[in-house]
Amino acid sequence: MTLELQTKYPVMEHFYTIQGEGYYSGKAAYFIRLGGCDVGCVWCDVKDSWDASAHPLMSVEKLLGFVKEAGAKLCVITGGEPAMYDLEPLIHVLRMNGIQVNIETSGAYPVQGEPDWICLSPKKFKFPIKESLHKADEFKAVIYHPSDIKWAETFLEDLKPGCKLYLQPEWSKSETMLPLIIDHVKRHPEWQISLQTHKFLGIP
Repeated sequence: MTLELQTKYPVMEHFYTIQGEGYYSGKAAYFIRLGGCDVGCVWCDVKDSWDASAHPLMSVEKLLGFVKEAGAKLCVITGGEPAMYDLEPLIHVLRMNGIQVNIETSGAYPVQGEPDWICLSPKKFKFPIKESLHKADEFKAVIYHPSDIKWAETFLEDLKPGCKLYLQPEWSKSETMLPLIIDHVKRHPEWQISLQTHKFLGIP
């Protein structure tokens, strides 16, 4: 067994579902949610992921087996904050097996490895670094307060050309934030709206 296959990560959960947010919304995807996060978003809906020691270590070989068994062609590595870890072994093995790999990160750490797609969702609790902003394929700002829209705009000059731009209302604030987002997108059509469609569908 190669060292790549033996590499282990703390895994909070893993499951095959439909991507509910952003550019790949509606696509079937196998989610691997890694434990460990020091960003500390007050509205985080997976706070159980923060403590890496609370979750079992799983090898790349085992994770690959789950993805292949599901028949998934797309794998999303999320967290927690997955970029806290060297993801190169996991990404490389998945890609070598014909599986597209997407990463969802706050951008607070550089992504180690070469994923097919990086979705960067910045957080005020720990700002994204410029290296991560430069590499993002998708920029998704979660809007919890009206000021978050203006804050999201401050990162645009550091994003690469063609990066997809999304404003997404935080689930508990959707009723008040969505009208503001709609108005902003109408005035600034370079942005699009992202919704947590998986919650409307009642799936993980």
